[in-house]
Amino acid sequence: MNALDPAGLECLAALAEAGSFDGAAQLLHITQSAVSQRLRSLESNVGHVLVVRERPLRLTEPGKVLLRYARQMQVLRADAARELGATLNRDERLPIAVNPNSLATWVLPALDPLVQRGLQEGFGVELIVDDQDFTHDWLRQGEVLGCVSTVAQALRGCACQALGAMRYVAAASPAFVARHLPQGLNRRNFAQLPFVTFNRKDDMQTEWVAKAFGVRDPQLRERFVPSSEAVARAAAMGWGVSVLPELLARPLLASGALLPVLPEVHLDVTLYWHQWKLSGEDGEVSRHGLMDQIGAALLAGARQALHPVPMAGGGDNPAP
Repeated sequence: MNALDPAGLECLAALAEAGSFDGAAQLLHITQSAVSQRLRSLESNVGHVLVVRERPLRLTEPGKVLLRYARQMQVLRADAARELGATLNRDERLPIAVNPNSLATWVLPALDPLVQRGLQEGFGVELIVDDQDFTHDWLRQGEVLGCVSTVAQALRGCACQALGAMRYVAAASPAFVARHLPQGLNRRNFAQLPFVTFNRKDDMQTEWVAKAFGVRDPQLRERFVPSSEAVARAAAMGWGVSVLPELLARPLLASGALLPVLPEVHLDVTLYWHQWKLSGEDGEVSRHGLMDQIGAALLAGARQALHPVPMAGGGDNPAP
């Protein structure tokens, strides 16, 4: 395989970002035929089909491998431009994946100073949202450069560091408690009561019930509300019991909008920051680039907001 054409890699990243040839052409300010030509040249160079040309457009497995490389090249270019004081043709996108509950609580304050600076320096952080057990898949597929995840094992070529433990507590509105829980939540009634849940990927409610009552694979009546803030609001409106991040529940509990349910039972979920180890042309691993700064900002914010975890958590051991 010959040296990879930077223009072709940029084209591949734009296709992944836009999801179409027309959208990629608009991002790169070139014609659609130029996008097709650059992609064909890159595919010819590597000897693989990189993009399945259908609606919606999707990358093949070789395409995902090169997308990881293309994303890393974009960040290295942004780092070089920042150090040289140069202006980029367009804002470099630094995609990271985070879970909804972190986004609703501590991630935005942690990233705010860096994002404000990026407005001036020509780079932007893009937040991709998925369940904390699935954000790691975005990193594996090359869609993002870093992720907040519950996965403790680092991918090969990635670094992993423990951020802290997000604590979850159960709560319900005073009206719901008075009407449905006069004797409290227990093994006999939990299956008859509604639980407010983010979506079908969210298993926090079932994990909490399993811990609280020693029940294996409990079956719950779930009401899905796909927003962390809206889940808390629905619980306060009396839609059911919800297992919420302590950070999100704390002001509602303090105001009396929510009441604790079995406050002696809580779940601590350890979160980890994963990012690709980026190297320059000399092979040296970057230690002060933009992704390192994003990681440092998230680590500092997590240390202020989350519960500590044992030092043994996290590490750089690669996973197959």
